[in-house]
Amino acid sequence: VPAGPAAGRRAPAARRLPETLYAALDLGTNNCRLLVATPSRPGRFRVVDAFSRIVRLGEGLSATGRLSPAAMDRALEALAICAEKLSGLRLAGVRTIATEACRAARNGEDFLGRVRRETGLTLEVIDRHTEARLAVAGCSSLVTRETDGLVLFDIGGGSSEIALIDLTRHRTPRLADHIVSWTSLPVGVVSLAERFGGRTVTRETFEAMVAEVTAMLARFEGRGRLSHLASTARFHLLGTSGTVTTLAGVHLGLRRYDRRRVDGLWMERESVDRMIDTILGWSFDERKANPCIGAERADLVLAGCAILEAIRRHWPAERLRVADRGLREGMLNEMMARDGVWRRRRRLAGCRP
Repeated sequence: VPAGPAAGRRAPAARRLPETLYAALDLGTNNCRLLVATPSRPGRFRVVDAFSRIVRLGEGLSATGRLSPAAMDRALEALAICAEKLSGLRLAGVRTIATEACRAARNGEDFLGRVRRETGLTLEVIDRHTEARLAVAGCSSLVTRETDGLVLFDIGGGSSEIALIDLTRHRTPRLADHIVSWTSLPVGVVSLAERFGGRTVTRETFEAMVAEVTAMLARFEGRGRLSHLASTARFHLLGTSGTVTTLAGVHLGLRRYDRRRVDGLWMERESVDRMIDTILGWSFDERKANPCIGAERADLVLAGCAILEAIRRHWPAERLRVADRGLREGMLNEMMARDGVWRRRRRLAGCRP
């Protein structure tokens, strides 16, 4: 250190950007999920806390039209954990949503009132269009510049959202700007498994499930909007759901599910065919014993595969990209973009000495 008046003077400290927290909670027909995150690089965020639990809120709903007491208790237990995680946090933005089970149930409003009283959380029941848009927003970073078109789908517990995306026009940073058609099928892994049975699934039963979903897709008027791109190498499918992440985990032979290896994985058509055929050949106990399926998904995974197969037959593609992300990530992206956090961080970073 040179001698003189400046000697011993502390160097200017780099300006520390304040950590801004956002939270997103998604109560679905099958899962309850929470993410708490802080913005990082432009368009990205870093997860600070996360929670996910299978609650099967929609169990029995397709038969009775109501949420069962046991299902509501399971969901409330998970929501209480989420509320505890959020308590005491200084959040710049928070959004808490509920989807198909609460949309469809005759006692959905009563359940939401109970959630407010017992946990302090107010859940917003979103419509199917919003659900499809959030799924697209959550997966935007997985769509490369080399993509001209894709079919993005989210196979849920009680409904399945499908968005057709055309990127051949003027491209904007928001993937949702390029949705040319979308639909929400009133079927998911829980409702389909309850109708056809999930424990013992023969190949005939599987084909009957595929046929039912195929008939629903045939009523989707906008299904042909990507016909000019579907046969090209710059077209693919992008799936965000437990079904596709489970297939990916089985494909990789994981002894324990690893999101880092699954999220963003590309699967060739032959690999998807092989995995569906493999799981279809397993007994219920064999499915349950697989570490990427387990007891909680063993009776649902083939219903999900049937929905996936109907989508693949309708939009044949050589490749499927797997996304372990969805509505929570979409909510976080939209809240952060709304607040301009990435622009603000760039400005502050530019002012550092």
